[in-house]
Amino acid sequence: MSISKLSPSPVDSAKPKINWARVDEADNFANTVKLYRQGKYDEDSFRRFRLQHGAYGTRMTSDYAMVRVKLPAGEIYPKQFETLSRLSEQYSIGSAHFSTRENIQLHWVVLEDVSEIFRSLAEVGLTSREACGNSVRNVMCSPLSGVCSDEKFDSTPYALATAKFFLRNPMAQSLPRKFKFNFTCCEKHGMVRMVDVGLIPEIQQINGSEQKGFKIFLGGGLGNRSFVGHQLEDFTPEEDLLYTSIAVMRIFDRLGDRKNLARNRMRYLVNDMGWEKFQNLVLKERAIVRATQSVVTKLKVDTTPDNITRPLKISDESGGPVPDGYARWLKTNTIKQKQSDYRSVFITLEAGDITSNQLNSMANLIREFSSEGKARTGFVQNVALRYVHEDDLVPLYSKLLETGLAKSGGLTMSAPVGCSGTTSCNLALTNSHRLAKEIQRKFLELKLDDDDDLTDSSIKISGCPNSCAQHGIATIGFFGGGGRLGKDMYPNYQMLLGGRFDADTTLGQTCLRVPAKRVIPVILKIIEMFKENKKSGDTLKSWIHRIVNDSEDSNIKSIGDIKKVLEPLVVPPSKDDDPDFYLDYGSDTSYHTKTGKGECAA
Repeated sequence: MSISKLSPSPVDSAKPKINWARVDEADNFANTVKLYRQGKYDEDSFRRFRLQHGAYGTRMTSDYAMVRVKLPAGEIYPKQFETLSRLSEQYSIGSAHFSTRENIQLHWVVLEDVSEIFRSLAEVGLTSREACGNSVRNVMCSPLSGVCSDEKFDSTPYALATAKFFLRNPMAQSLPRKFKFNFTCCEKHGMVRMVDVGLIPEIQQINGSEQKGFKIFLGGGLGNRSFVGHQLEDFTPEEDLLYTSIAVMRIFDRLGDRKNLARNRMRYLVNDMGWEKFQNLVLKERAIVRATQSVVTKLKVDTTPDNITRPLKISDESGGPVPDGYARWLKTNTIKQKQSDYRSVFITLEAGDITSNQLNSMANLIREFSSEGKARTGFVQNVALRYVHEDDLVPLYSKLLETGLAKSGGLTMSAPVGCSGTTSCNLALTNSHRLAKEIQRKFLELKLDDDDDLTDSSIKISGCPNSCAQHGIATIGFFGGGGRLGKDMYPNYQMLLGGRFDADTTLGQTCLRVPAKRVIPVILKIIEMFKENKKSGDTLKSWIHRIVNDSEDSNIKSIGDIKKVLEPLVVPPSKDDDPDFYLDYGSDTSYHTKTGKGECAA
């Protein structure tokens, strides 16, 4: 990879390598909406069509949609940011939302306007095709792939090639349920054991030469019932990547439960069949695929190195004072790359939300500070600006302050993940989205992002048991529900402890139900317990891990001990004593559970 400090960059130094769009899909969608409005297209068929094109239903109405734009491998370029900025202002609510699966979502779009969004996305090479529905969803890749000091090689080209192969591929258009790929850089920076197919790059010495390949994990997934994936074999050579992917998908397509929508993800098939039997089926099917596929059926992996060119600065900005908060931001939002003198900067959002003005600012920040000319989205609703030269960090921070994007704590527990919750989702029971923001604001106020003991922990909050915010693999996870005292209902969360998504991937254990307005005091009490009982070198994550594995010997030895300390905090007061307790965050009306028809399995 060539690194030049002298040559000036063009306005956009990098262009997308792949055009994901098809303009004709916009016309087709517009015509189908007309037929649906005229009663010539039945509702169930239209729902499947709409979802296949990435337009998800909006809470309690059929007149609006959420458009989910795919960012394969998390890559996004300046002109794409500018287009999304304009679309969010013109057709949505003046903001957009980054999901945990490297998509960006435009909410509350009038159904008739969806096709106009598709046309504009096509102009910059983006699509929402198969971002929803029973197909291969957005193919993810760690935002640190290519810059991680622990990776064997960059898996980004393989993620892009996989996404390209399966997009609009007939074999992936009518699966029993959605199907997900995650590529990562190393054990630490990905969630490969919690998806249908997870891949970690590996290199082995074979016959005296280096062979690229992957460790592949199958059958993981989060939801109402979650499972940790299994490793297929010690090493899968890169030439077997596509054959393995096709084999797994064929088995799922044939044997997945199409009748019981609650149990038709691949993880249930693996669990019901048993891992050894499923593993043998995959290996046998792969041999058949390898023997019968055409020689032209292959992944088109483009490993051409990106041109890394430090943007030319018109004026010297290094002479001014360092802004307040810079040291804290540098510590909690940046990571040193394996490339000397460069850092990856993680821009913190509140529960994935970004305004149209900030989207536009991101385009300019990439042009001015990223030596690779693009950004990457991550697994925790943030945006990574990579290849930022260390000499440019102070000027970048100053620009982030101007745009409201300089929040610290992006790589710490102080940046909780929160799904959209009752702000737009038909299945949500609580406003998890707003709760995540409230926690973030409180933690930053208390400067907990600067606490080294909390850096590697996580908080993830879903508005229902379906785990869009990945609560099952959080250090402290929550999913929403309702509680009742007499006739009065209040928003409530089930709390789980001890989840993690690294080499020791573990599902969180149930602790107790926590009313929404007591979540922050409960988390702070857990931190207080940790501080009182920790050993030298402990973090909150390692301390809770020992507790859930029955290997802690302090005064707090079990989940039951934690529950006993917390129970006085979660006792509901009467409505007369504390009426605010009975309101959800962001609402001034009485709480009640109300859901619509979910579309995850439509």
